[in-house]
Parts: sequence; structure tokens; C-alpha cells
Amino acid sequence: MKNKINFLDLGFQPLANNYLKKGQLNKKEKKYRLKIGINTDTKLVSINKPISSKLMFNNKYPYRSSMSKTMLKSFKNLAISINKKFKPKKILEIGSNDGSFIKNFSKKKVIGIEPCSNIEKITKKKGFNTYSLYWNTKTAKRILKKEGKVDLIYSANTISHIENLDEVFKSINILLNNHGTLIIEDPSLLECLKKNTYDQFYNEHIYVFSLIGIENILKKYDFEIFHIQNLEIHGGSNRYFIKKRTNKKPIFSSVNNQRKKEINYGIQKISTYKKFAKRVKFSKRRLKKIFLKIISKNKKIIGYGVTAKSSTILNYCKIDKEFISYFIDTTKDKQNKYTPGTKIPILKYQGFIKKDIDFVFLGAWNFKKEIFNKEKKFIKRGGKFIIHTPRPRIL
Repeated sequence: MKNKINFLDLGFQPLANNYLKKGQLNKKEKKYRLKIGINTDTKLVSINKPISSKLMFNNKYPYRSSMSKTMLKSFKNLAISINKKFKPKKILEIGSNDGSFIKNFSKKKVIGIEPCSNIEKITKKKGFNTYSLYWNTKTAKRILKKEGKVDLIYSANTISHIENLDEVFKSINILLNNHGTLIIEDPSLLECLKKNTYDQFYNEHIYVFSLIGIENILKKYDFEIFHIQNLEIHGGSNRYFIKKRTNKKPIFSSVNNQRKKEINYGIQKISTYKKFAKRVKFSKRRLKKIFLKIISKNKKIIGYGVTAKSSTILNYCKIDKEFISYFIDTTKDKQNKYTPGTKIPILKYQGFIKKDIDFVFLGAWNFKKEIFNKEKKFIKRGGKFIIHTPRPRIL
């Protein structure tokens, strides 16, 4: 693309959620070159070659939002706020996963869209009105015909996974009534740059959004952001409250404040991204150095929380089973498998970290508070955590 400038190359990467079975270990994995660039017109930051949605989101998708107490609490608090402020009669969620958000509402009120049929079945069995469909105009028209217009559309960590943003907002326009509210939340580009969290980039995260980038897309469809909340979720996310321009709801000062923060940081300047790329290269060298030093002392390292983000770090920094003995994880669909690319065994989390472990690499660093609270005994006996953000270090 003529109007896109690349600034970061994270090398060849496997599909981040493609966990391997034992019989697949000797087979060649499909990999793609993970390059990231910025569109100089829209200021949208995205990966260069998006992977087909059908390869990423299918009947084997392993992620479950209900596995995190932090996410459950966030969804519950938002649901309370939505009922109080907007009083919607009908709500639609794009990317409803295992129902962690919609379960906070009456089943008569909510509609869930979840393309991964293995997860959509979970909510359907519980009696929720869900559809195993990809989000596009065809889906929107089908829902409109069957359910009518909706008062509120919500989507967490899903819009950034869809390559065709024009299709996304056209579809929302079809279903959302004129006085309705759209709420989306995704990782914040500003926080990604500030905290050096280059692992926000992987095959599913086609975009990492800034306010400025999203505003440039919304203009085309007569939408505007009227409020923003900065969240700690996923290492720093933004929750955007969006309305149709015809809706005379006032614009909160939070929008202008966020815009100022982004402009002051230089989110529109290419030089900002080039500096970020230099920090990423330094981070890689430093993290590898920490691992090499620990291994040279015959200390044992395991990983905690096999996340899609951790796949980017492990493959970019070339940290494999020679460095990490195994990962522990609470998600059933990941257990007894191996990490993509680096082939590190994934074991079931037993409720504690074993006594023979000296160091733990935090794959799920974005749930650090939750993990530290859970692992007080490990910390008390002198156990240490390795983290890569904002710089690689031992905690």
C-alpha cells in the first residue's frame, strides 16, 4: 500500500493460538512474517498481511474470557453501568465468547455473535440467544430481519481482529437504532508504545487502535466518540462510547483529553514508531540475556499463562523449551499441548507453583495483580517472576 509505512519486523511467527498436539511436533508449522506499519492517511496501525478469519476463529478456538477473574469483574461492573445509564431493551455483543458479558443481563435482552462454534455452544446450551456467525453486513441483515434494531452494541477485543473495518461499521449502522450506543474496547496503541508491549501484535490483533485512528474511520459512517474510559485490562485498553452524529448526546471532555495525550506523545509522527522499534530490539536482547544468565546458574524456569501475546515474545526472542521447562495454564483446551513455534509443553495449573521452580516467566503479564495475589506462597519462599514490560526484568 502506497500510504503505509512499515516500522517493525517481528520475524516469522506461527498462528498464536494454534497449540500443537504431540503428534504435530515434527510437522512443519505454517508461519507468516509479522511486520507492522502505519497508514499515513488514517493513522491506523496494523499488521501487514492479515490471516484469514476462518483459519483463526473456528471450532477449535481455545480462548475463554471466563478464565480470568479480572475480566469477569470488568464485565459485571460494565453491565451494571450500562443498565443504569442507558437502560437498553435489546443488547447485541460482537464476539460474545463464552458469555462472560451477556450472562449479566436477562436472556430476553441479549443477542450474542460468536463465530467460533465450540465456544458459541457454551452460551447456547445455557439458553442464551447466540449465533455462530462472522460479523458482516450479511449477519447484520439476518439479525435485523429476525430481531429488529438494537439499543446497544458492545464488543470487547474483537473489532481489532476484523480486517475490513468498513464492513464492521456498515454492519453496525444497519442494526443500531438512531439513539443507540456502540461500546467497543480494545488495547490502547498509546499504552502499547509507552509500555513497549510489542506483543500486542500477533495474527489476531490486526489493528492496535488509537483514538485518532478510530475517529478517522468512524467519520465515514457518521459515528462519533462521545466518551472514553482508560482501562488497565490487557495492559492498557480504551473503552470507546460511540453514537450516531444525529444523536445530540453531549461529548465528554475525556475525548479531547485522550486526543491531546496522543498528539503530545507523537502518535501521528513516524519518528515515534521508529523509536519504538529500536526499544523493541533492545528489549529482545535484554530478555534473552536474563534467560541465559538464569539457565547458566542451573535454575529452573517455567511459564505462567500461555497467551497469544506470549507467542509473539517467545518466537521473536527465540525462547524455547531449552529455556522454559513448561507452561502452566487454566484453560482446558490448551493443556497437554505445546506452544506454537517454540514447542514448550503446556500443563494443567494445579492451584500452586511447585517447590522446585525458581523463576516464572509471566506470559499473562496483563493479569499480574491477579497472579501475584494467587501466588503469595511462591513469592514468600523466594520465587521470582520474569516480565518483559516496560523493560525486561526480574520481579
